[in-house]
Amino acid sequence: MKARTLVRHFKESFKSIGRNSWMTFASVSAVTVTLLLVGVSVLIMMNLNKVADDLENDVEIKVFVSLDAEEETVQNLESQISELPGVESTNFSTKEEELTDLVLDFGDELSLFEQNNPLFDVFYVKAVDPQQTEQVATDIAALENIENVEYGKDKIEKLFNFLNGGRYVGLILILALLFTAMFLISNTIRITIVARRREIEIMKLVGATNWFVRIPFILEGMWLGILGSLVPIGLVALLYKEITDFAQPRLTGELFQLLEFTPFIYQVSALILMMGVFIGIWGSFMSIRKFLRV
Repeated sequence: MKARTLVRHFKESFKSIGRNSWMTFASVSAVTVTLLLVGVSVLIMMNLNKVADDLENDVEIKVFVSLDAEEETVQNLESQISELPGVESTNFSTKEEELTDLVLDFGDELSLFEQNNPLFDVFYVKAVDPQQTEQVATDIAALENIENVEYGKDKIEKLFNFLNGGRYVGLILILALLFTAMFLISNTIRITIVARRREIEIMKLVGATNWFVRIPFILEGMWLGILGSLVPIGLVALLYKEITDFAQPRLTGELFQLLEFTPFIYQVSALILMMGVFIGIWGSFMSIRKFLRV
């Protein structure tokens, strides 16, 4: 395509936006509202995903070593557990350390046990993939000199099922909003094209190719998508800034944290902009197809 032709297409797309100001406003408004909903949904889902990852990564397997296990046996056990498939880390805690932690948690009433410590030596094990916690726990339980293995099986399964379900629901919601945006901008641009149908027919009759007719509309859709993404980007950034300023100090030291404002907000902004461009181009492309048959 010649540079002069491309410049002409750009000029036509800008003129069309100016000539059809009400249609432009309607298209931009449709994209703005939908992308704002998508942007807020992405903020929520990405942070829920972060919380889910934090919760999953905090899952530990508590391995109780038999009371009659010798020191050498305990060392061998640590090596065996560390070498099991799917094990990320292994931390050993003596029964004296366990009792100290218990006294700190429940007070001096438990200090009477210090003379006759009834607790076990314990290994705290983390799986590489939290979803494999059950399999790792089963493998550990099969080793000798293991008294018991605990990881809250029922609670962990419910947690993983809930988190996975939340991820799927969020993905479906975002996809539904995107298809809604595509539908709205497609219909809005289709109205614009109907109003210019005679112009398209004349261009086709004098020998214009389909792409010569199509490109100005595609560019117009792209500009509409970009314009429609600017307000959502600003509002989403402002909203998330307020949320992080309010929540982060209160979540310090907690199990989970929100995603940092930067670079997360830049990533979300780029995503909103790309979605705006995509649905604008897609809407224009789909809307003009039927009018190219003359």
